[in-house]
Amino acid sequence: MLGPDDLVFNSVPVAHVPLLDRLAPVQAAGFKAISVGVSDIFALTADGMTPSEIGARIRDAGLEVAELESVGHWLRNHDEGVGPYAAFLKDLTIDRLVGIADDLGARSLLVIEMAGVTVDMETAGADFAALCDVAARHDLIAHLECLLFGGIPDLAAAWQVVRAADRPNGRLTIDAWHVFRGGTALSELAAIPGRFIGTVQLCDAPLRAEGDPLTETMAARLLPGEGELDLEGLIRTLDAIGSTAPVGVEVFNTRQTEQPIAKIAREWAVSARSTLARARALPAR
Repeated sequence: MLGPDDLVFNSVPVAHVPLLDRLAPVQAAGFKAISVGVSDIFALTADGMTPSEIGARIRDAGLEVAELESVGHWLRNHDEGVGPYAAFLKDLTIDRLVGIADDLGARSLLVIEMAGVTVDMETAGADFAALCDVAARHDLIAHLECLLFGGIPDLAAAWQVVRAADRPNGRLTIDAWHVFRGGTALSELAAIPGRFIGTVQLCDAPLRAEGDPLTETMAARLLPGEGELDLEGLIRTLDAIGSTAPVGVEVFNTRQTEQPIAKIAREWAVSARSTLARARALPAR
């Protein structure tokens, strides 16, 4: 079982590297688990592999499957989506992805909203509850991520949905970039019971966005410790509320495009471990 001392390699920023080529370097860097993007699965199944076979390859490499990213079509009005990602997200339903996640042996499903719809917060809770019920039948956690550019833009909105759903497997994704850029104070996070935290995603950034925030989040995130976000305070707050969620690293940065995956994995692991050590006042490992 993954816990708060375990590192997860969040794969989407290195989607240019084939999934199976990531496994050995990620494991060697000290990660306990890896997240898998739907595009990873679609690419391998097109080559004839099944999700069960993909999951077996991941475990054979010494890694767990932390999560499948992402369920993007789950609100009752998502068919009305007109945003730039709406067409792609339309196929990413809970009914389609839950079986894939189960076959992979994943711990959880990441849930997002970026289809360009207006979110009714009252009905969103019921829709997330229905999603969680489907996931629960496969022993899967479902954790909702706030996205600054989506209809659930900050932690307060995501917490409103998760709290209204009131499902034991319904939780939150704490992505450092979206939490801090969404204007969330750590006191808001401190008011959420730790059992509702599903996963954590670390990266860093300047205290204030420099230029276009969309460019920053997709191309200029920094390694933990390279920027000015209060990551140590974030970790201490999560520990204080009793979060048992694993800690992932997710750094979108164009400088990584030409770097070997082994270098990327090492840098992610070292920077995350150093951040956790400072936050928890332990010697860096």
